[in-house]
Amino acid sequence: MINTNQPVLAMILKGYPRISETFISNEIRLLEKRGVKIHIISMRKPREDFTHKSISEIKAEVSYLPSTLEGCLEELFGSSDQDAGLKDPRYKVDPDFTARIDKIWDNFNETGSEASFKHMLQAEYIVEKILPGSNIFHIHAHFAHSPTSVARNTSRLSGLPFSFTAHAKDIYTQAPEKITAKISEAKFAVTCTGYNCKYLEEIAPKGKPIHKVYHGIDLRLFTSDKDYSSTAPYEIFTVARFTPKKGLPTVFKALKVLADKGIDFSYKIVGDGDDRESALAMIEDLGLSKRCTWLGTKPHEEVLELYRSADLFALGCEIAANGDRDGIPNVLAESMAMSVPVVATTISGIPELIDNGKTGMLVEPGDYLAMADAMEKILTDQALRHAMIPAAKQKVHDIFDNRYWINVLADVYELYGIKAGD
Repeated sequence: MINTNQPVLAMILKGYPRISETFISNEIRLLEKRGVKIHIISMRKPREDFTHKSISEIKAEVSYLPSTLEGCLEELFGSSDQDAGLKDPRYKVDPDFTARIDKIWDNFNETGSEASFKHMLQAEYIVEKILPGSNIFHIHAHFAHSPTSVARNTSRLSGLPFSFTAHAKDIYTQAPEKITAKISEAKFAVTCTGYNCKYLEEIAPKGKPIHKVYHGIDLRLFTSDKDYSSTAPYEIFTVARFTPKKGLPTVFKALKVLADKGIDFSYKIVGDGDDRESALAMIEDLGLSKRCTWLGTKPHEEVLELYRSADLFALGCEIAANGDRDGIPNVLAESMAMSVPVVATTISGIPELIDNGKTGMLVEPGDYLAMADAMEKILTDQALRHAMIPAAKQKVHDIFDNRYWINVLADVYELYGIKAGD
């Protein structure tokens, strides 16, 4: 029998579903299997016209918020005029509504930020349009920037507790005091690497808990018994968004070094992003066009086939000018689980997964000569491959199994009264 009165966990996301955020959809899917009832609240509609198959397993109800300030005003007050709220009849007769609108205007007058005003109105939309009759009793946001702002505002307007998971860009592109303020109001915070956890603990108010929970990957999906040996022509592979923090120029320059040394290889890259045109132009300028193939964005099923044929996975992560950086890119763990050795950089939480020289090769960010040397060694040193690949697979199984970490996360939730229904 379905328990229609079961408490519901609201999950505020930037967008849903997103092809690049499988760690979030996997979390939701596995929490549902634990018996947690979830209502997804998405700040944007999907960007892609396809999804991973695992999305079809998620049962959560999904609500989409108005994504623009004008849309919020129109949905709430029937007008895109910012003064519409003051003219709304509820503002005069409903004391709860009046109090909430006063908070929204106070926030706007304090910050003067259009984005802040929109996040307050999105929170009011949740309070008016989503919470009634929903059995939502706690709000959790993924990413410490705008989704957590909406979650905190919803908490302020409704009195419901909130929490959040901080990932990467959302941590390091915000002023520390902004995150500190959010942690101070949240019931708890979660993050996905030890590197992040240490930073957040340093800026958190004393006594506020920060829980480290790795994303993990599905080791039943990412598995391979492929041969550890490699022969020319070698296949080199990358999955990444075309964005500065991925350090793709370092990878491309390293490939140029390999080509100049006469090493026979082909290179495939999966992904998309704002820097795509400049990245592809760089491949052209380096004279690598005949060796390199851009495949766009692909679902897991196709990426799995590319892992199966690859001899090496390369990623050049670095800290972008605005502070943006990766945590532990899941693609590194996926490669290791698929018997594909990895070359990456020492940035952020990556050394928590990759032991340099044992489970992969790490170089300093931007050092394309060192990356080229590491690539060549992994491709050509068969003894190294036969030692490194099984050690890498074991490391992923030891610390990155998402079935283990979802139980850790569920236990964290239970500490704060968020648990499966009867």
